[in-house]
Amino acid sequence: MCGQLSCREREDATRVAIGADHAGYPLKEYLAGVLADEHDLVDLGTDSTDSVDYPDYAAAVGIAVRNGEAERGIIVCGSGAGAAIAANKLTGIRAALAHDHYTAHQAVEHDDANVLCLGGRVVGQDVATELVQAFLHASFSGDARHVRRLTKIDRLEETR
Repeated sequence: MCGQLSCREREDATRVAIGADHAGYPLKEYLAGVLADEHDLVDLGTDSTDSVDYPDYAAAVGIAVRNGEAERGIIVCGSGAGAAIAANKLTGIRAALAHDHYTAHQAVEHDDANVLCLGGRVVGQDVATELVQAFLHASFSGDARHVRRLTKIDRLEETR
């Protein structure tokens, strides 16, 4: 990594913000290594297994996605649940917790998810790699029924 960005920045690469708390740090580091050849990464920490608070990293990744600094985001905490809850508090973020292949791609195809949350204490490296690849290579279908449902989600955000 060159600072926060991959040394291999390319115009055709997906820019991905990645972050984790202490429980997700080892898996985040592994995934960053796997993804660096194909994607431009914005690594938003943490940088060790020293105890930190997952909402801080969920916010950093979500804000980077919302502000257009990254097209997609990945957050890893112990279970993935806390990161998903925190990220979904940000307007415009649709964070999906996925521990299976179908959910990882379907969340994008149907729900236009822009952040993937993983449990570093739940999935191993091989499964996590499969989930991230499914998430990053999926595209929103744009089907009318999914757009209608996303419009309703947008309205929910307005009721806060």
